[in-house]
Amino acid sequence: MFAKKPAEKSLVMDQPVHQSLLDHVQYPSVGKPLSRIDGPLKVSGQATYSAEYNIDAKHGTLLHGYLVSSTIGSGSVIKLHEDTALAVDGVVAVIHDPHTFARNAQQGGQEAAPTQGIEQVAYMGQPIALVVAKTFEAAREGAKALLVDYKTHDGVFDFDQALPDKQPIAGGSDGPQQQHQPEQALANAAVSVDLTFTTPSQNSAAMEPHATIAYWEGDQLVLHSSMQMLASCRKQIADALKLKPEQVRLVARFVGGGFGSKLGVSPESIAAALAAKQLGQPVKVVMSRPQVFEATVRRTNTLQQVALGADADGHLHTVIHNSVSSNLPDEIFYEPCALATKFLYAGQNRQARYDMVRMNLGLSGSMRAPGEAVGLIALECAMDELAEKLHLDPIELRRRNDPSVNPSEDTPFSSRSLTAALTQGAKSFGWDKRNPKPAQQRDGDWLIGMGVASAARSNLLNPSQAQVTLNPDGTAVVCTDMTDIGTGSYTIFAQIAADLLGLPVDQIQVKLGDTDFPPAAGSGGSWGATSAGSSVYVACQQVREMLAKETGIDLDQLALRNGQVLGGKAPKALADVINKPLVALGKIDQGKMNKDYSQAAYGAHFAEVGVHVVTGEIRVRRMLGVFAAGRILNEKTARSQCYGGMTFGIGSALMEHLMHDSRDGRVINHDLAEYHVPVNADVPSLEVEFITERDPYANPLQAKGIGELGIAGAGAAIANAVYHATGKRIYDFPITLDKVLDALPAL
Repeated sequence: MFAKKPAEKSLVMDQPVHQSLLDHVQYPSVGKPLSRIDGPLKVSGQATYSAEYNIDAKHGTLLHGYLVSSTIGSGSVIKLHEDTALAVDGVVAVIHDPHTFARNAQQGGQEAAPTQGIEQVAYMGQPIALVVAKTFEAAREGAKALLVDYKTHDGVFDFDQALPDKQPIAGGSDGPQQQHQPEQALANAAVSVDLTFTTPSQNSAAMEPHATIAYWEGDQLVLHSSMQMLASCRKQIADALKLKPEQVRLVARFVGGGFGSKLGVSPESIAAALAAKQLGQPVKVVMSRPQVFEATVRRTNTLQQVALGADADGHLHTVIHNSVSSNLPDEIFYEPCALATKFLYAGQNRQARYDMVRMNLGLSGSMRAPGEAVGLIALECAMDELAEKLHLDPIELRRRNDPSVNPSEDTPFSSRSLTAALTQGAKSFGWDKRNPKPAQQRDGDWLIGMGVASAARSNLLNPSQAQVTLNPDGTAVVCTDMTDIGTGSYTIFAQIAADLLGLPVDQIQVKLGDTDFPPAAGSGGSWGATSAGSSVYVACQQVREMLAKETGIDLDQLALRNGQVLGGKAPKALADVINKPLVALGKIDQGKMNKDYSQAAYGAHFAEVGVHVVTGEIRVRRMLGVFAAGRILNEKTARSQCYGGMTFGIGSALMEHLMHDSRDGRVINHDLAEYHVPVNADVPSLEVEFITERDPYANPLQAKGIGELGIAGAGAAIANAVYHATGKRIYDFPITLDKVLDALPAL
């Protein structure tokens, strides 16, 4: 009765979806704050992460590999004295493939191999070999014992000294912009600011280190690896090893955080695959924490100029946002700092320019909210300073410059609730109690300040596929290679399928993180839930059409509830309608809506800080985030994402700083003891509010990405609060106590 091949249905977003099937569910689970269905596995230690798989004995005894990291910052490898490592008891091999080993990690979404060739050393900590042993401890000892002869070269390690050699970036994810005459308009502005901000290198510092277990089944490679985007990573691995993509299987059912650092493959994956092939046994390679900091990706440091020009009433006519970032030679990534600047505020005269400094530091790449995370720190602090010069409330300045169309492209917004978020947040936070004059409020030994900043994150829809199987017994299975990096993918997809198939959530089995499943966009860019979730929606839509055909019920009248098919003369159980599983493959892709409408999620951050009058210690006392991101698919997981983003903002504003030695590029603070991230004592009570919104131009779910929205602007709200508390503006981030000491009152 049913074809073995899945019935396929595709949706290209060429038209808005004003009538979503999710709006016609009588008892919906989508939107509800359901706890994560994978939560019990994680808290009980039963969720299997990449380094924890027990490999079948038929593949051989598991060996352990440990990467050898370069101890010079620029130069070449002359000789490896393998005997020094092999002398360690338990070491079985030193794997050194100078042409195939990955020198760098790869960027997310790329299909080509990462930069290969490790005889040339481009940065301190670059992998140059793999020591393999019977135990992890022996492999680590062998790697430490391996003697290496180098030839050193002069490197570029100091950003400020290298600035004169910066080169312009012509294009990319967010190319340069020039509209009208911004420099002349700025010079003629009634009121203006022209400011320079610096932000430091940062590391994603995910809880789970990068790890891979590799084994071969003939010419088929299987990798259990911690990756965010399996479909593109599969192609990267295949290209690096001269394989066909179908010869590579990647498995990443649970990923312990990524924040961008696992978007592409990292060096341990290719090293493990090569070692397993050469030795004929499975090999596990887990990066140490210092290796994660040195040889994966970092957020680049930036130098940003933000200049704003306005008339006397506070209406912007000029917006300039130019930036300089750093990366390794020949690498393509740069930080798109003006990503949100191009559409956030009005102004006919606009400029965005990007320059790059090539340095012998670790690879720069995407870290949570690339572009907006650091770009909005600069823009929103500049807006605060302009508001003060205009004698305007900072919220009122933002309201006055909320444009009706995208000022850079003259395209309409698909939905935009920025002013609504600012207005609601001001009321909830008690903004009316704020004294507009800085350094006026005190609580004992603490100076108190309040700050605000807008939040914006571009919304993206990327091609995704998912397979949905509806069984006669009233259960269903969702399969896609989409990953769950702690964001709630398992739960959200179960909710979507449950609502559209009329089943309880606990009757939906979700299978993720395996390239044997249909390819999805992966976890990154805040597009995961909406892209892969839309493919689940389309697959369920096809299943509904198949059911309507089988029952003779008009599709518009078909209703599914509690395993029953409604809409005919009498309700029928699924088992009475179908005797074989219904299998459907859903596909979603971009269309005209992506080009015809400017799509983004918006919000507003409010922060209150205390600055100690004696020590200069800065404490965030409370924060509120108000966000609008289309349909909220799961209130609990969405709120958690916003909490995480706001916590990222605390780190970005006050503490995170990946430090490099300017003599050789060595990462000085390459572990979680010295690289400071917010801990419990640093994070106050966080409040999150959502604005009811639907975006029919985004996708059939009418939802927009929210994962990175919470960090966009959060650091700026804290920085503006520090200024309001002390009366001193800080332009060099992070804001540490030494930078505010001279602004403290005399005792």
